[in-house]
Amino acid sequence: MTRVKICGVTNLEDARLAVQAGADALGFIFVENTPRFVTPAQVAPIVRWLPPFVTPVGVFWDHPSGHVKAVAEACGLRALQFHGDEKPEDLAGYALPVIKTLKLPPASTIEGLPEYRLGGLADTLKYRAVASAFLLDTAVRWSEGETREPIEWKRIAMSGVMQTADARVHVILSGGLTPGNVAQAVRIVRPDAVDVNSGVEARPGRKDPDKVRRFVAEAKAA
Repeated sequence: MTRVKICGVTNLEDARLAVQAGADALGFIFVENTPRFVTPAQVAPIVRWLPPFVTPVGVFWDHPSGHVKAVAEACGLRALQFHGDEKPEDLAGYALPVIKTLKLPPASTIEGLPEYRLGGLADTLKYRAVASAFLLDTAVRWSEGETREPIEWKRIAMSGVMQTADARVHVILSGGLTPGNVAQAVRIVRPDAVDVNSGVEARPGRKDPDKVRRFVAEAKAA
């Protein structure tokens, strides 16, 4: 069964909603000047409340390792997601599992482009030694609440990104997912997990209960 991460959680009410809906992980964005930025003081009480089987994930963007480690310790995070231009050597030395985001163009820009323009997929080889999983996301920096266009699922499935020469790559699919399209995305890509943020929001930083419940149900049923 596909696991589900609800990202951009900013408050305990939304955390409770996601857990009750069946989410396997919650994402907390520690990136300053973004719509869903949270501080360790906000996140630590939420993480203390979480059941032991729900994973709290911290999202960072080109932050120094000392800062990342301090935030992780203060909050009790159990995984780290890096969304910036971090190099493989920047991600070595963390005691927690590392998720590296690979940014891909939206589906409407793919047609007619050479295959190499899906470039980020090749980066799985560079990061394989330091990343426990790869999150495939759109190259659009952050959503201000509008619906984001999905990345090209069929090209991902055909690219071989799910496999390396020696082992299967753990893939988290993100970018433009909604309750209405997540089942189709799961059937095509067959990722280990899916990740959603703006696709289940009422407004930036606040989740829509119906959308959250529908998203989790659709993802897991697929």
